[in-house]
Amino acid sequence: MPANALTSEHPLSRRYDKLTILLHWATALIVIFLFASSQIWEQLERGTPLRKGLQSLHISFGITLAAIIIIRLIWRATAGRKLPPADASTFMHIIAKLAHWALYLLLIMQVTLGFLFRWAQGEPFMFFGLFPVPDIFSVDPLLRRTFGMLHFYTAWTIIILAGLHACAALFHHYILRDDTLKRMMPPTR
Repeated sequence: MPANALTSEHPLSRRYDKLTILLHWATALIVIFLFASSQIWEQLERGTPLRKGLQSLHISFGITLAAIIIIRLIWRATAGRKLPPADASTFMHIIAKLAHWALYLLLIMQVTLGFLFRWAQGEPFMFFGLFPVPDIFSVDPLLRRTFGMLHFYTAWTIIILAGLHACAALFHHYILRDDTLKRMMPPTR
């Protein structure tokens, strides 16, 4: 007998809401693209149209990620569905919460470092070729290398932590056989 048959709880009530799911997967896909694009353009010759195009897309998707992070935090604080922990120990729940907040913090740091790095370069940049992103702050060009290095290492930290996050979700799904992964998946018909 399924666990939820013993209670009056409907299986969909243990899922996150549609906006939370959409924002989660949009974040994941954008982070993967940002990381992959930076790895690819490093292999390309400087000044080539493909390299410049990838960098331009990287910047535009980085700005998009900044907006998504802001929306996610506002939604989480105000209206997003708060679910009790899946069938896991208190220790696992605490580790999961710490990992989630670490990912949020790292993403905020990464977006901030990306802006600072770009402003330190002193080059104008466009949002998907539609409009220029203004220089809000004057950043010392001598800090460009420092911001670039921090941006690089923060990216790797995000990828490693996000990879562990994905492995934990798969562990819950295939080993513990709880609904942790299903709660973040869109409902199927």
